[in-house]
Amino acid sequence: MTAHVPVLTAEVLHYLQPSRGGLFVDCTVGLGGHTRALLEAGATRVIGLDRDLDALAVARTILAPWSDRVELVHADYREIDQVLDVRGVTVVDGALADLGVSSLQLDGAGRGFSFQRDEPLDMRMDRSQGETAADLVARSEEHEIADAIFGYGEERFSRRIARAIVSARREAPIQTTGRLAAIVRRAVPRRGYTRIDPATRTFQALRIWVNRELEGLDRFVAAAVRRLRTAARLVVITFHSLEDRVVKHTLRALERGEALVRVLTKKPITPSADEIARNPRARSAKLRAAERL
Repeated sequence: MTAHVPVLTAEVLHYLQPSRGGLFVDCTVGLGGHTRALLEAGATRVIGLDRDLDALAVARTILAPWSDRVELVHADYREIDQVLDVRGVTVVDGALADLGVSSLQLDGAGRGFSFQRDEPLDMRMDRSQGETAADLVARSEEHEIADAIFGYGEERFSRRIARAIVSARREAPIQTTGRLAAIVRRAVPRRGYTRIDPATRTFQALRIWVNRELEGLDRFVAAAVRRLRTAARLVVITFHSLEDRVVKHTLRALERGEALVRVLTKKPITPSADEIARNPRARSAKLRAAERL
């Protein structure tokens, strides 16, 4: 597995200001990189949520030196209210959500997020529940598949790809990443050299669809803001334009409509050239931050 490198860590610390101490919520703890940075920088306590049990197991090991100051919870980030209510926590001193796919998910054998290896077509961030990508591809109507690939992957050949998927599954179930990628590549017209693999957008779309990544994102941002004490901050890192758009518009509405926050990033913060050179997966990251009024 590729070593996990949390993105925009210096920027996260700049906006969240953990040196002041207090209770922070890492709503997508992943492998624990950002939580570790928060604790090392002075956070008194961190509650870390993640829906990936494999990631939580790794994070538990990485964060063992701070076990008395961190609590890891198997939960979706959208369950922030329930998680805090159960613990009797009304307000927090900062909240973070890094909505990217972790290196564990991309590189872990058998997860099915990538077409770099031929393996079961799963793609679930939480393998303890829900439908796999293979399940969705098997049961969905052609128009549903096309709409998802176009809406979540912004793939212009979505209808052609959906038609090819439906045709191929009549012959045999599409159960592996390799078979799906081959079907998509054959369906997309070749026009000379392309920088990205023709299957990339379809795989992104299926991942978002399987994990409902855009569903309730606006409600999460609003819920996280309402949990902040005065002058505490929320930081959200996104990795594609659809997520970033939701976060931007939700924060803007909370600033202009309800006057709950002051947006600190009029334009999103992006990684430096040096960070991208060290960690190419950071290149599409965008960070937005807001302060509770």
